[in-house]
Amino acid sequence: MFKNLIITCFFGVTAIVLGAFGSHALKEILTFDQLQSFETAVRYQIYHAIVLLFVATFDGISAKQKQLVNALFYLGILFFSGSIYVIQLTSIQAKSIWFITPLGGLFLIAGWITMIVLFIKKVNVKL
Repeated sequence: MFKNLIITCFFGVTAIVLGAFGSHALKEILTFDQLQSFETAVRYQIYHAIVLLFVATFDGISAKQKQLVNALFYLGILFFSGSIYVIQLTSIQAKSIWFITPLGGLFLIAGWITMIVLFIKKVNVKL
């Protein structure tokens, strides 16, 4: 459990640092659209760090189920937000890694859907 909390806190602190970096250092370097994209990556990262804290402390699902949700969100953050950071902060062209961002989005969506299914099973709702 503590390993997941450490990873989650790492995602949280890096989101805050990158958000501050974007707000101050990058506003003179990036175009408005590039900065908006960067801020989207930061926002998605912090949202999912908060959700990961919930998952880590929620007693209603098993450790194995938590690991599945964690893995999906970890991959989602790394691929979605990470690819946007790389595109905006390096000379790598979006065309060369275009597929990574939506793949990350799919991992994030899969994490949310997994939680929906787990919660539905807990309350025995028939779909």
